Amino acid sequence: MCGPGPYSPAGVRLTCRQPPFSTLSGGTRGLDMRLGLALGYWGRGPDPGHLELAQEAERLGYHSVWTAESWGSDAFTPLTWLAAHTTRIALGTAVAQMAARTPTATAMQALTLDHLSGGRMMLGLGLSGPQVVEGWYGRPFPKSPLTATREYVEVIRQVLNREAPVRLDGRYHPHPYAGPDATGLGKPLKPIVHPLRADLPVLLGAEGPKNIAQTVRIADGWLPLYWSPSRTDLYQATLAEARDGFVVAPMTQVRVCADVAEGLKPVKAMLGFYIGGMGHAARNFHADLMARFGYEAEARRVQELFLAGRRAEAIEAVPDAFADEISLVGPRERIAERLELWRKGPITDLLALAPDVRTLRVLAELAG
Repeated sequence: MCGPGPYSPAGVRLTCRQPPFSTLSGGTRGLDMRLGLALGYWGRGPDPGHLELAQEAERLGYHSVWTAESWGSDAFTPLTWLAAHTTRIALGTAVAQMAARTPTATAMQALTLDHLSGGRMMLGLGLSGPQVVEGWYGRPFPKSPLTATREYVEVIRQVLNREAPVRLDGRYHPHPYAGPDATGLGKPLKPIVHPLRADLPVLLGAEGPKNIAQTVRIADGWLPLYWSPSRTDLYQATLAEARDGFVVAPMTQVRVCADVAEGLKPVKAMLGFYIGGMGHAARNFHADLMARFGYEAEARRVQELFLAGRRAEAIEAVPDAFADEISLVGPRERIAERLELWRKGPITDLLALAPDVRTLRVLAELAG
């Protein structure tokens, strides 16, 4: 059964193999922390360096590569491109937005790519916020985000398990649909395609305490947006409930450079955009998370400046201390010293937003 399938790109061998995530026990907390490469989403267009970075990460022994989406490029198409040009590295979305697709459509994309890649797919999902859900996807933001997330994951699990037609008496994702405008002809279905893995990993991007607690209960892993190795006490009680093999995989910007302040500028730019612009002044999950890290006044100031159109000032108002504690920036020796703090915590995978091959190589050497 191994070899290129009917839809494999010409000249590319998509090899069948034992899936790297047939179980999630490969990542255990502590000194054997795995490395991943996070490529994020596109800006004005595709980054011509992403394929080179992914191939170099695979050569260096990185465990995974991850793509994202916001309101431009999608997460699955670039990941499929990377799958066709790699052979071993695991492939993840961090994150695919739930509002972008019905749960069955998301399950279809995940199981399709899992087949094409020989069992390398990891499905990372996120709910996003009201501005994006209602402003971009044209859908109402759920009044009960926890319920919406739980139902979404349940439908995906049913599709992947393929034990019976999908049925859910849900508030947000009922199957079959039976709303007031339904025809009444909806029929419970199960996928025609037999999924390669019923246990294809489902991970969630979660920021609020209740959302994180639910993630531990219903998902195979958690994708924190910001992570500070000095504040792991914020999650200690919640993660203590996680079952064996549960993945904790934060994304962090990593940059090898001589000047720490200069290296922190991209981190501050990212934070300024997320805290200031990725949400309403009265409801911004990223700003709330920064506040829980002890920077409430600073978070509100960044929001105020950004929403007033003073974006450069908003970025400058991001505290260097906050940007520094959630990233790995500076000379090799400094990154090596700080990396030990990350290895001692509960994380299983470090997903590096690394901008260049040199940084990838240094991180691999230090983590090895």
